[in-house]
Parts: sequence; C-alpha cells; structure tokens
Amino acid sequence: MLSHDRDSVSGADTLDDIEQNRQNPQEKEPITKEPPDGGFNAWLQAFLNHIVFFNTWGVANGFGIFQQYYTQTLGESQSTISWIGSVQVFFLFSVGVIAGRLTDAGHFRIVFYLGVFLQLLGLFMTSLATTFWQIFLAQAVCLGIGNGLTFVPALAILSQYFKKYRAFAVGLAAAGAAVGGLVYPVMINWLIFHDNVGFPWALRSMGFIMLATYIPCLIWLKPRLPPHSSGPWIDMSAFKELPFVFFAMSMFLNFWGLYFAFFYLGTFARDQAGISEPIYLLMILNGIGIFGRIMPNIVADKWTGPFNILIPLSISASLLVYCWAAIETATGLYAFAVIYGFIAAALQALFPAVATQMAPDLRRTGTRVGMILGIVSISNLTGPFICGELIKAGNGSYLGPQMFAGSSILLGALMAVASRLAKTGLVLKIKV
Repeated sequence: MLSHDRDSVSGADTLDDIEQNRQNPQEKEPITKEPPDGGFNAWLQAFLNHIVFFNTWGVANGFGIFQQYYTQTLGESQSTISWIGSVQVFFLFSVGVIAGRLTDAGHFRIVFYLGVFLQLLGLFMTSLATTFWQIFLAQAVCLGIGNGLTFVPALAILSQYFKKYRAFAVGLAAAGAAVGGLVYPVMINWLIFHDNVGFPWALRSMGFIMLATYIPCLIWLKPRLPPHSSGPWIDMSAFKELPFVFFAMSMFLNFWGLYFAFFYLGTFARDQAGISEPIYLLMILNGIGIFGRIMPNIVADKWTGPFNILIPLSISASLLVYCWAAIETATGLYAFAVIYGFIAAALQALFPAVATQMAPDLRRTGTRVGMILGIVSISNLTGPFICGELIKAGNGSYLGPQMFAGSSILLGALMAVASRLAKTGLVLKIKV
C-alpha cells in the first residue's frame, strides 16, 4: 500500500515532502501572474489608496497650520514646535520597516486596522491636550505610528496591481495627500480662527472625517499576492545592490530639505513678508499638489518612466529653494508656492513609484519600500529641527535653512543620477 501511494504521487515525492507541502503550502506556491494593470478591482485599490494618502500624508503636509497655531499658543520656539511635525513624519516613514514586512507575511488587515485605530486615538487625545508634551505624545507619536501602519501596507498592496501604469496609479493615489493637505488645514483654520468652535472640536471634527473616509478602506483593501513569510525583517541583500543604495541616499537627502517649505512657509510669510493670513499660501502650496501628483506620473507612464522625470524635478526643486532666498514680496511668495508646490508634490508621488522598482520580487515590495522609508525617516526627523535651529542661530533669518534645504535636495538629485546609472548603465534613451 505504501509503495502504491508513493507511485500515485508522481514517483518523485517522499512522504516527508508531502507533509512539508501540506504544512507550508505558501513555500511551494508559484509566483502569481503579472499585475492586471487595470480592471475594476485594481482601480478600486488605487482609489482606496487615495483615501489612505488623504488621511496620512494629507495630515502631515498640512502641519503648517498647526506650526503656526502652536507657535502662537504654546509659548515654545519654532524649532521646538517643529518636533511635533517632524516626529509624526518620522514615524510615518520608520514604522514602514515593520509594517511592510508584516504585510508581505500576510498580516495586512491586523496592521492596517491597528494603524487606523492609533490615528483616531491620536487625534482625539490631541483634542484633549493642553501642554506641549501632551500634544507631542498624541499628535507626533500616536498619530505618527498610526500613519505608518496604514500608509506602507496600502502602498505595498497597490504595487501588486500595476506595472505598466504603476506611476499613474501611485500618482492618482498620492493626489490624496494634496487633497488632505488642502482640506484639513482649511477646516482647522476655519473652525479655530473664524467659527469660534475651538481647538478641541476642530480636532474631533478631523477625527470624524477620518473615520468616515476609512470605512471603505477597511472593507475593500486587500492584497493580490499570497503571503511571503520567509526571509529576514530587513533584506540585507538590498545593500549589495547599488541602485538601491544610491536611491536610498538620494531620498534621504531629498526629504532632508523638501519639507522645509511645508513647515515654515507660513511663518516666513507672516514674519518676513507681513502676510496676515498665511493659510491661503499653504492652501496653494498643498492644493496645487493635486496636479503635481498626477500629471508628471502620466508623463512617466507614457514616455519617460518615473526615474527619468524624478531627477530633473529634484534639480528644479533645489533651484527654487535657492531662489526663495531672494523673494521679499507677497506676489513672489504666491508664485513660489505654486511652482514649488507642484514640483514637491510630483517628487513625493514619484518617490514611491520608483521605490517599488527596487524590489525585483513583487512579494518583497513591502519589505524593500519599508527599508527605504525607514532610512528616509531619519531625514524627516532631523531636517525641520535643523532648519528651526538655523533660524534661531540667524536671529530670525531664513537664509541659513534655505541654503541647507536647497543644497540637500541638490545632493539628492546627484545621488538619484548615480542610482539611475547603476541601474541602466550609460544608456540614456531608456524608460525607467
């Protein structure tokens, strides 16, 4: 009987092999076919990612209104207040190392649900806070960790559904960051300064909007590929690949300076240009990002590839920050907000599109993207604080941080060139 059973299994497998396959079916499962690149379910995932970006990056990009409000009410310096925003973005990135790996291992729903819970908890606890440290723990730590636990898993899932149109799909999703960066600050500004609702209920209103918009995500966001549970939490083989190493360095330097304008443009407008309502400047900076996150990604998918368009945009962003140092009028600041808002938004959208290219195996996308986000989180943690300290050291002058931010972005562009050359060689006319 035993001999007959062995023959019936193709004559090659042993009983131990059969038992191992039964206990670990995922290890024998073949790699799933190419991404569908379309269809109702794929575009549904892109729309749901739009909501996730709305509630994560939209909140982070809109911190300028909180920077302005806390500076006026908490009696702390700008660099101290900036820790709230920078630590929030730090956790959004750094938690990606854990969240991405857990997503690859098949624990998406647990991670995502926990992230949504922590986001809501952070907002409602911020509404009760009255001191700097209470706000820091609620808005920076709790909300920031929640942001990371929702953003990275959702992005990793989206990359499983698209290849040819990945840049456009990511851009469509990333446009949610611009919408959130427009809606949330305007709502907070109106409820606090114009409608006399007050800070607590302004934050609670924000929480209710977040809860309502997350409901479809909790129901329909789902991975396409089977879990990949083997391998370390950090894929050390990635550090042997020059394209990955140079790209991680590039994004570290880029984001070291990129968020300076999002954090400090409002206070610069108020203190240096005498603009009494800087919220409108922040609205333009974030609102124009809707186009910045979609249009360059369409160009990338159709003609250039995301990497080829990311490099010139990085150079342009650095030159704009240098030019900011010469702007003294309200008209000039509004023009800067339009152009820089478009380019910075494009870079933020192209970044994850290129990052997903750094994973040859789609099932390791979450791990690789999480690693890059973990590296970039350090620059997001330290960049705004360094800029705040440079303002303090310059007795209120913004020239120092403007030079720091512009130079960081420029160095990041050079590292991106190195990554692109390491990936494709000296071949210029190639879509990548």
